[in-house]
Amino acid sequence: MSRFTDVIGRLAATIESRRDGDTSTSYTAQLLADIDRAAKKMGEEAVETVIAAAQGDRDALTAESADLMYHWLVLIAAAGVSLDEVAERLEAREGTSGLAEKAARGG
Repeated sequence: MSRFTDVIGRLAATIESRRDGDTSTSYTAQLLADIDRAAKKMGEEAVETVIAAAQGDRDALTAESADLMYHWLVLIAAAGVSLDEVAERLEAREGTSGLAEKAARGG
């Protein structure tokens, strides 16, 4: 798991470094400047990930998961949400049944 954590940390730092980048040359800067576009791209990648999983296509699932993670990181950065904030929410749910947690949210 540490390799994944390291890669995500480096990717998040790279995304943050593009915040004030030139939108004419940086796709990441474009997405950071347009949260609606970033959200739509993340949605597209989520659907593609689900399709790859449903089709049992391991290679496509791996590639689409990488795309999804990138777009998710861009989206939360565009929204001003940090990885630490997400981690805090996950930590708060540790040890709680997923069904109980969902019921507590009314979902």
